[in-house]
Amino acid sequence: MPALPLDQLQITHKDPKTGKPRTSPALVIFDETLQKCLDSYLHYVPRKFDEWVAPTPEVADMQKHLHRSIFLTFLRMSTHKESKDHFISPSAFGEILYNNFLFDIPKILDLCVLFGKGNSPLLQKMIGNIFTQQPSYYNDLDETMPTILQVFSNILQHCGLQGDAGSTTPQKLEEKGRLTLSDMPLLELKDVILYLCDTCTTLWAFLDIFPLACQTFQKHDFCSRLASFYEVAIPELESAVKKRRLEDSKLLSDLWQRLSHSKKKLLEVFHIILNHICLLPILESSCDSVQGFIEEFLQIFTSVLQEKRFLRDYDALFPVAEDVSLLQQASSVLDETRTAYILQAVESAWEGVDRRKATGAKDTSVADDPTRALNGVPVTAQMPSHPENLEEAECMGAAAAPGPAVCGVELDSLISQVKDLLPDLGEGFILACLEHYCYDPEQVINNILEDRLAPVLCQLDRSLDRQVKPDPTPLLASRHNVFQNDEFDVFSRDSVDLNRIHKGRRKEENTRSLVNDKREVVAQRQRYEQYSVVVEEPGEYRGDDYEDEYDDTYDGNQIGANDADSDDELISRRPFTIPQILRTKVPGEGQEKEDDAEEEEAEDDAPKPDHFVQDPAVLREKAEARRMTFLARKGYRHDSSAAVAGGPRGHGQSRETTQERRKKEANKATRANHNRRTMADRKRNKGMIPS
Repeated sequence: MPALPLDQLQITHKDPKTGKPRTSPALVIFDETLQKCLDSYLHYVPRKFDEWVAPTPEVADMQKHLHRSIFLTFLRMSTHKESKDHFISPSAFGEILYNNFLFDIPKILDLCVLFGKGNSPLLQKMIGNIFTQQPSYYNDLDETMPTILQVFSNILQHCGLQGDAGSTTPQKLEEKGRLTLSDMPLLELKDVILYLCDTCTTLWAFLDIFPLACQTFQKHDFCSRLASFYEVAIPELESAVKKRRLEDSKLLSDLWQRLSHSKKKLLEVFHIILNHICLLPILESSCDSVQGFIEEFLQIFTSVLQEKRFLRDYDALFPVAEDVSLLQQASSVLDETRTAYILQAVESAWEGVDRRKATGAKDTSVADDPTRALNGVPVTAQMPSHPENLEEAECMGAAAAPGPAVCGVELDSLISQVKDLLPDLGEGFILACLEHYCYDPEQVINNILEDRLAPVLCQLDRSLDRQVKPDPTPLLASRHNVFQNDEFDVFSRDSVDLNRIHKGRRKEENTRSLVNDKREVVAQRQRYEQYSVVVEEPGEYRGDDYEDEYDDTYDGNQIGANDADSDDELISRRPFTIPQILRTKVPGEGQEKEDDAEEEEAEDDAPKPDHFVQDPAVLREKAEARRMTFLARKGYRHDSSAAVAGGPRGHGQSRETTQERRKKEANKATRANHNRRTMADRKRNKGMIPS
């Protein structure tokens, strides 16, 4: 006979009053005192990121044993099947958990953050079994999401970074205004950072243990809300911590570490959600069903592109280009325009910032020797570890990376600011202090006056002078001008021809000596003589054989204009002529030219009439004669404009005037109006125009 589940099993026992047999259910629900004990432990036990005071060894052992026992109790409560004979039906088990509030969303979050370190496999089975047997917890998680998002809004409002948008009542006059981060006391700032650290670590632990909740988170646009919160809150909190350097340095160092831890957990939460709702389904699905997951990935990143600081920090921890490369490999129809836009936005977020990948070390798992195994999984629950001595590191900047070094005039100005107040200090000592304190002159002055310098600076000589660093590029090596590397450049040549160096004009030189200096002519003669080799047939053409009749005969004809001449043929017909100055004088050459020159000189020697002042009337007659000769050669007759004009109207016109007017009317086409009159006569003769 198969064993009955515990919720259906009945136990027979005697009634103490009547003595008759009586049946009672085997499952008794439930012990309220145990439930209160478990709830109080989850509420008050310190987290690993809380402030910690090391207890005595005896107390530490007791806490460790209690921590383990509480975890095993919750583990047993989440198991509906102990063995084949001892189990609870799944439906009844789910109702028992849900109706009696044995588990709820806040308890599950606390379990993840308290026992997740070293017990991740057991917690995954435990929480997965709870949500599987009772799906109503998914609805509870969905209803809890507005509260989780409200935590981010509360932090922003408390820091003065967001107004009370949801408030419908006006602020009372006597109500105290909300402090900003710059005005907030240090202890209040500490509470804000601890609250943020608690929230971020808890969310990360829950999603890391139970990634199936990522879908519910994203239903409320959690990724976009998280990125917006990160962009607004994290830089302001970092700035608030850095501005309080002069206060409790140990506390500030602790707050800086917690703030850095919170930043990393926020980025990891975003990556977990993106990985489980987009990337993992793409890797596990076929090529036909990945388009929806790719679209979800692109939408998530498109919604956070304006958050430059978040994009830069996320890309440093989880490179976006690698995720986009995965999409390109998974789909052949990927929208390249959107992916290129996303990658360009990520690159623009890095503008002006040194791109140094953040390589945060992962937390080492704290595990005890397994002494018991449940379903093959070892139990390693123990109290979270708390470092007693925190490293006192300076708060260097947003990403704990040093800023760019100051140099030049700006550095001289900073040194002078310190030296004006402390003139007995050497510039070398001031420079070392500025480099140590990130070039903050106010902090340098305060630490010197209060005798709070770092041990490294205390060992330096306060009268140390500033060492001038040599220029890596000396003047001679960096000299660049038009005289570089010429024959007189003493910086690049070891020897210079001193004979070519003189002041003013040489004493032995004059104009005639310069003209008679033919060294340059001789040097160029050989070069020009080489051009004469282009003449292929020297006897074919001679430049001095000129026939005037031949030139007049073919002057108006386009001889050879359409022939396909080559450049060689044209060159061969016009041999190169050596310039006169470069020719070697040959006897007999140029004799004819000398004779012509003598004849011209003889003509010039003849007496010429003196026409310095001529009669204007004679000049006008000569000009008129030249004009008439030119018109007669062109076929024009004497100007008859006076005859065309005729005499006054009403007195009759002469025969010559009538003839000239008739000729002018007939010959209008030769000057203006073209052939208007001719065409008009043709139309009239054909009857097209009435007479």
